[in-house]
Amino acid sequence: MLARWLGELHVRQWWGQSGAALAEINVALEDEAAEPLIVERDGMPIAYLQVCDPHLEDSHPYQDQPTGTLGLDLLVGEADLIGQGLGPAILAALADILFDEGAPRLIVDPHPANTRAIRACESRLPAFRHARHAIRSGPHDGARRRRG
Repeated sequence: MLARWLGELHVRQWWGQSGAALAEINVALEDEAAEPLIVERDGMPIAYLQVCDPHLEDSHPYQDQPTGTLGLDLLVGEADLIGQGLGPAILAALADILFDEGAPRLIVDPHPANTRAIRACESRLPAFRHARHAIRSGPHDGARRRRG
């Protein structure tokens, strides 16, 4: 399922080649800095979500953020689900949970050219500021890394 999603054009253009992205997700499964999740709607998997702590990863660009800050990475898997507001709804629901659990700050860093993801953040995360991006290697430019 993840391999298929990562091969979809709407995902691949931001997450890079599916083989490399899948390898990173597999590493995240064993990494204490990341919590990889599958999001379901009505019992059907619709998205991959990753929550990560930048302070647990060596040389992460967001280690300058307050302790407890978490990074979020999200992809909606099926192309026909894009544009239905699922990404913003997932991010908003997760943000509510994480803030209730005490996270002082959440970081979502879409690629600067990924206007759809930026609009999604702006629409449902009122405090979202398009302030900076973690520039990393690959086509995602920081929109995805084993951190968010």
